[in-house]
Amino acid sequence: MRVGILTGGGDCPGLNAVIRAIVRKGERHYGDELLGFIDGWRGVMDGEFMELDVEGLRGTLPRGGTILGTSRIQPYMFPDGVERIRATIEREQLDAIVAIGGEGTLSCTAELHRDGLPVIGVPKTIDNDIGITERTFGFDTAVSIATEAIDRLHTTAESHNRVMVIEVMGRHVGHIATWSGIAGGATMTLIPEEAFDIEDVCAALARRHERGKYASIVVVAEGAKPVPGTIEIPADEYDQYGHIRLGGIGNLVASEIEHRTGFETRVTVLGHVQRGGSPTPFDRVLSTWYGVAAIDAVHDEAWGQMVAYVADEVIRVPIADAVAELKPVNPQLWSVAREFFA
Repeated sequence: MRVGILTGGGDCPGLNAVIRAIVRKGERHYGDELLGFIDGWRGVMDGEFMELDVEGLRGTLPRGGTILGTSRIQPYMFPDGVERIRATIEREQLDAIVAIGGEGTLSCTAELHRDGLPVIGVPKTIDNDIGITERTFGFDTAVSIATEAIDRLHTTAESHNRVMVIEVMGRHVGHIATWSGIAGGATMTLIPEEAFDIEDVCAALARRHERGKYASIVVVAEGAKPVPGTIEIPADEYDQYGHIRLGGIGNLVASEIEHRTGFETRVTVLGHVQRGGSPTPFDRVLSTWYGVAAIDAVHDEAWGQMVAYVADEVIRVPIADAVAELKPVNPQLWSVAREFFA
């Protein structure tokens, strides 16, 4: 078969490992020809690609980012976008396209399946918010980076008797914040799923400091929101793709804590450092497993399906079902986190 591969949305540790696995089994086991489209769906529309083979992918397993490049451009942004996709498939005689991406990329892939195109999905996002699958690759790496940062902030917080606020990624869900908060021994964690009252946050910190604990770590997901009316927040701004521009909630929380408690407070925004660098061993294994499962799905002509990690197995689920709603933090795990607040 002749198979196209693309990576869409934000970059993520493990993307190259998925590509490598697809090519490895595709070429060596099935005798496939593999094409890598440049910059996601944009490359498919424009017919821009590179030939992929096992030799050319040597050394990419531990490499962060994506050798194919990525973008958030999708065919449904253009009146002729879907037809341009069809034209590329026909011109290059493709039997299938494997799309590796998060909510936006996979939602587009589900639409293309409904429009009759032969597509397979692979879930990718450090936020771990894709439905049905228990893990998306990149998440473990992001949590490891955030946890290491929290560990380092503990020592400086203790040295200066400060409150340290650390802002981590998490647009709509707080998986990174919750996991790194527990793993790093944070004093408190704020996530998008549960609006926070800054008065309660400050009161908890005050009680902690009264007990002689003069250093505190507050982890804040970038999408965390205060209870309406409790803090004045700027109006939402949107990027060209319709996504709310996030970032800054950590600075706002830090300012409020210092103003209301008098405790010296500093903020660290991890930002894109969470996306970069080499994937953890877990993410390398999961990415490889996904890649092998994806090319198997191609040969079974399981169009419109996404590979998913469930109960220590990789299975197939409809892409449309996986992106129907975002996966929030498990309430049981959140209750565990709350046991250690302040």
